[in-house]
Amino acid sequence: MPMPVPHLRRSSLAGKSSVEDSPVSGDEEIVEADQGNVLSHIISQLRPGADLSRVVLPTFILEPRSMLERITNFMAHPETLLPMTTIEDPVERFVSVVKFYLSGWHIKPPGVKKPLNPILGETFTCYWDYPDGTRGYYVSEQTSHHPPKSSYFFAAPEHNIRIDGTLKPRSKFLGNSAASMMEGIAILRLLNHGQDKNKGERYILTQPNMYARGILFGKMKYELGDHSYVRCPENNLVADIEFKTKGYFSGTYNAIGGTIKNEKTGEVLFELSGMWNGEMSIKDVHSHKKTVLFDATHAKHSKPVARPIPEQGERESQRLWQDTVQAIIARNHEAATDEKTKIEDRQRDEAAKRADEGIDWKPRLFRPIQGGPGGADEGEEDLDWIINAQVDPHDVELAKKQILAIAPIVQGQKVSHPAAPKDITANAALPHTGTSTEESKPEIVERQDTQSSAVDEFVDAEEHQ
Repeated sequence: MPMPVPHLRRSSLAGKSSVEDSPVSGDEEIVEADQGNVLSHIISQLRPGADLSRVVLPTFILEPRSMLERITNFMAHPETLLPMTTIEDPVERFVSVVKFYLSGWHIKPPGVKKPLNPILGETFTCYWDYPDGTRGYYVSEQTSHHPPKSSYFFAAPEHNIRIDGTLKPRSKFLGNSAASMMEGIAILRLLNHGQDKNKGERYILTQPNMYARGILFGKMKYELGDHSYVRCPENNLVADIEFKTKGYFSGTYNAIGGTIKNEKTGEVLFELSGMWNGEMSIKDVHSHKKTVLFDATHAKHSKPVARPIPEQGERESQRLWQDTVQAIIARNHEAATDEKTKIEDRQRDEAAKRADEGIDWKPRLFRPIQGGPGGADEGEEDLDWIINAQVDPHDVELAKKQILAIAPIVQGQKVSHPAAPKDITANAALPHTGTSTEESKPEIVERQDTQSSAVDEFVDAEEHQ
């Protein structure tokens, strides 16, 4: 049965939205009459179950940053991230990983916002300065457009932490709701633990799905929903975490529940409960002791540092989207739509040109996973892509040099240095060129502990400029 569509008054969208004149709660945003004109355009494009990745969304529900940048929420609480490798007991260490995993979900803009969809080949890099004088480094790239795939790499070398991930959001329209089914995995490696000294102790992480309720009428509401998992195959431990959506007549918003158990024996060790945007608790099922695992109520996250926009290449997120972002912040929906359309049209033109010339596009910073029995990345097939660089798991100074040679990350790094990676140049905005698919294949860097004089030359030059 077709869903009834409410009457939506037409009005001009030029200038600022009147949303700024209406106070809203942190998770709700009122759908106003001027916004309704945009929503009527969405309705004309949608059917239940439709793929939202091909639908033009109104800019008033866009977060003023790219998905590649939003992923950094995952690493934004160093107080939960850095202690993990210092814990010797495997069960306590697993609990600390679950705490880290749960600590980032509260980070979101007011209202219901969707990050900008990265374009193919878009990159974002940044770093964190930690209180102990160490750093964490982040590198990401949009490795596929249809379907969308955002691949990322994070490392805190002094703390023996590495994360590889590929996020594969699949969007759908569900009546009065829009859903982002967050497929893909992340692999967290604690490099000073585990039987494999090169890959470390591995934790496989999935994500909850995201829902925007009330997109056609009523109040818009953001929810996380469904089950996600944290698994450590080596220690036979798994956390099954349910992000609970509110029912029509019962329940509450933002609740979680779950268990931590021994996957081999089935024994439940801990129970999880609370609110992902508030206090979360863990209960030992044997002692019945219940303690606070993480309290997001007043938690302050650490924002990463990105290089100034004038130093960035044309296809780096903040420079690429700067005009769109400025218009979104100013609530100038017409200008935001125009700027966003320019970028998307350029991407379509690039795709058409590659198709005409028979060029198979390849990511610059990531390589395909070499999975299967005996493969370098056996057991990690769901990542799809992994950073195309050697990063030593134990030599901290070498690892930092290798990471900084992947792409410019810290302020002052030059993209034009002769020893910089060949794909990271001032022409980064241009698509790969070549005359055949074979010529466009990237050189794959195997995982091995070897030094590179080019890496040393590149990074040393940056450190002593």
